This record gives sequence, structure tokens and C-alpha cells, in this order.
Amino acid sequence: MFKCILIQSEGLGRGDDTLGKLLMASFLRLLAETEEGLDRIIFWNSGVKLVCEGSPVLEHVKKLEGIGIEVLACTTCLEYFELTDKLAVGKPTSMVKSIASMLGEDFIAL
Repeated sequence: MFKCILIQSEGLGRGDDTLGKLLMASFLRLLAETEEGLDRIIFWNSGVKLVCEGSPVLEHVKKLEGIGIEVLACTTCLEYFELTDKLAVGKPTSMVKSIASMLGEDFIAL
């Protein structure tokens, strides 16, 4: 079974932003250590900042990619935040591929 996660912001959950960023860092670090079969992570909206130069979780995401998880970043979001040339891990992706990922596989939105 194909599994896909959508990361929609820099933090995990709603409420305190500092706590949310700590939770996201922990989530990404532990995700790389799990034995579950994750296939793809898509980063949308401000979540694309996590796969760009200067991201505090860049090494965690690189580790995920290194173990074979496909890392994708929304092209429109990268352009909106003027980060197209700052992408440090993964590949830009279209909305069409993102939709196909969400409709065709086990999908989790964060």
C-alpha cells in the first residue's frame, strides 16, 4: 500500500507556534526512524520552508529522502514565498501530481 503525507505548515498542530515547530522537528526526526512504509511527503503552503535552505529540520528531511521517501514541494508555494532557488531537498511538484497522490493512496494531512 502506497502512503503519502501532506505537510501544510512549519509547525504541527494549532496553538503555540514555538511548540508546533518543536513538534514538527520531532515528528520528522522520528518518522525517519520508523519502519512503516512511507512513500511520499508533499510540502504545501508555508510547509515548503521546511525543505529550503536555512530550514531547522533540513537534515531530518534529507534523511527521509535518503531512505527512499519521495520529497515533493509545491511549485506554486515555492514561487509565492520566493523560494524556488532555495529548494535544498526534494523536487518541485505540480498540483496535479499532489492531487493524484492524495486520491490514489493512503493519505494523511498534517
